[in-house]
Amino acid sequence: MKKCAQLTIRGKVQNIGFRYNAQIVANEYNISGYVKNMRDGSVFVEAEGEESDLEKFISWCRKGPAWSDVEKVDVLYVPLNDYSGFKIR
Repeated sequence: MKKCAQLTIRGKVQNIGFRYNAQIVANEYNISGYVKNMRDGSVFVEAEGEESDLEKFISWCRKGPAWSDVEKVDVLYVPLNDYSGFKIR
């Protein structure tokens, strides 16, 4: 079953390629949606896909790329938006 989640990722997550790498991983797991930097230094993701794939993507977001330092990830499940592809905003 498809699910959609909004993630707010905090820590050292900007200016290190987090969004670019999130897009690569999202494509590997067939996740659609988007990722964007927020003014407060966090990264926001809206991601949807099959539940098992979405959980794998969320798990990756909890770690991020090797040079990131993820301190906290807030996850909120929301209704599906039928995104096409995964974009960097």
